[in-house]
Amino acid sequence: MKIDGVAYRTIWLAGDGWSVEIIDQTKAPHDFALARLTSLEEAAHAIRAMLVRGAPLIGATAAYGVALALRADPSDAALEQACAVLLATRPTAVNLRWALERMRRHLSALPPAERAAAAYAEAAAVADEDVVINRAIGEHGAALIRQAALRKKPGEPVNVLTHCNAGWLATVDWGTALAPIYVAFEEGIKLHVWVDETRPRNQGASLTAWELNHHGVPHTVVVDNVGGHLMQHGMVDLCIVGTDRTTATGDVCNKIGTYLKALAAHDNGVPFYVALPSPTIDWGMADGVKEIPIEERDPREVTELTGITADGRIETIRVTPAGSPAANYGFDVTPARLVTGLVTERGVCPATRDGLLGLFPERRAVA
Repeated sequence: MKIDGVAYRTIWLAGDGWSVEIIDQTKAPHDFALARLTSLEEAAHAIRAMLVRGAPLIGATAAYGVALALRADPSDAALEQACAVLLATRPTAVNLRWALERMRRHLSALPPAERAAAAYAEAAAVADEDVVINRAIGEHGAALIRQAALRKKPGEPVNVLTHCNAGWLATVDWGTALAPIYVAFEEGIKLHVWVDETRPRNQGASLTAWELNHHGVPHTVVVDNVGGHLMQHGMVDLCIVGTDRTTATGDVCNKIGTYLKALAAHDNGVPFYVALPSPTIDWGMADGVKEIPIEERDPREVTELTGITADGRIETIRVTPAGSPAANYGFDVTPARLVTGLVTERGVCPATRDGLLGLFPERRAVA
C-alpha cells in the first residue's frame, strides 16, 4: 500500500542485506517512523511492545527474528532458543507459532553453516506468501461488498463496520478485513467504513483511520459502543473483522469487543464476516472459548492515553483515578454460531468444520 504516494510493506530487509526494517506502529498516527531490527532481542521486543502487531505481521517478524538469531549463532541450541524466546512474546496469535514451527522444520535439517542464508530466504518467503494470500482474501471479500452494493439505492454507499486494525499494517501488505474494502474501493464501488476506536490501544482510531485516510477511503471513527446503535438504525450493511486465531470449528478470537459487535449484528440481521489467512487457523483446537489463551496486557493501556496536543507535543495522561485497579484483556472469542462466513484466500465458507475443510480438504486427515 502507499503512504503519500510511496509504496511500503510493513517489514522488509534493509539495504545492508541482513538487518530488518519495520514501521514502528507505536508512533502512529502522529508520526511515521521506521525502526531497525538487528538481533533476536530487538525482534522479540518489537513483537512484545507492539511496534509490530496483527497476527500475520507477528508471524513474519518472528521469521526474521530467527534469521537474525542464526546470523549470530547458527547452532541447534541457538535455533531452539530463538524459537522459545519469540514464542513467549504474544500467546494469542497462532501465526506466531505457525511461523516458528515452519522455520524450525526448514532449518533444523540443514548444516549450521547453511542456516543463516536459508533463514533469510524462508523469512522472505513467509512475507511474500502473506501478500499473495491477503490479496486473494481481498478479491473474495470484495464480492460480498459488491453484492451489498446491488441492494443499495443508486448513489448510496455500502456501509461496512470493522473493529481494531486488520489492514495492511497488521499484515505484510493489503491486510485481511480491510483488503476487501481496498479492492472494492479500487473497483469504484461507493462505500463508507465505520471505524471502531478499539480501546484500550485505539488501533481503530489510530491505525485503521490512518490507513483509510491515506488511501482516500471514506470513513468515520466511532466509539466502541456505538456499533449496536448503528445496526439498529440500518446504518451498517455488513461487518468485516479480522482474527488472531480461528478454531477448526469456526470460532474466532479477535481484539476485545469483537464478540459484542457479533452479538449486535446477530440481533439486527447484519451479516458478520471474518477475514483470515489460512495460517491463522488452529486445526488442533475445537472450542475457542475454553481453549484459546487470552492475553492480559499492562493495565496502563487502560488507565493512560497518549495523544498529540494542540501545539504538537506527544503527551501521555492518566484518565482513571489514582488507586483504581484496571484489567486489560486483549482479546475475546466470538462463537462460530454468530459468524456469517469466513473469508479466506481460497474463498468464503460457513464458520464450521465442514465449511473450512471444504476449502482446505488436505486437512481432513489431521483435522
